[in-house]
Amino acid sequence: MRKVTQPQWRRQLRYLYLRFLRLQGTPEQLARGLASGVFSGCFPLFGFQILIGVAVATVLRGNRIMAAAATWVSNPFTYVPIFAFNYQVGLWLLGGSATQAFQDLDSLKGWMDMGTEVSVRLMLGSTVVGVVSGVLSYFGGLPLIRRVRSRQIARQQRKLEQP
Repeated sequence: MRKVTQPQWRRQLRYLYLRFLRLQGTPEQLARGLASGVFSGCFPLFGFQILIGVAVATVLRGNRIMAAAATWVSNPFTYVPIFAFNYQVGLWLLGGSATQAFQDLDSLKGWMDMGTEVSVRLMLGSTVVGVVSGVLSYFGGLPLIRRVRSRQIARQQRKLEQP
């Protein structure tokens, strides 16, 4: 196995960046893909987030590659804060207290009830946070994507004008 040196690492990162810039589709399609990925990245369904993101992007006519990449909004460094926040949002929407779900843990029924309550709160919170995050990422990402595209076009035109 070859050891990746710093220049190779930079070259690989630059390659990924250039591939990202060359994604096919209109800025709107790319932004819909971004929003789809961010939405699905808010769910605690590890391994299925990419599938959900691609499916949502397909339905919304967004860029599927962008959706798959945007699911990495939840990664090993952000899982705990995102899902704790999602649980708190679900708890706030459904009412109750966090300790209420963890009361009767002496019986199997108590454990099963806790699992159901926690799961429902987490999924509801994930849905609400995902929708809000998806909408914000669409409207925040669209002007950025347009700006990057216009810079690319300007750069290409300057290259053509040079003798």
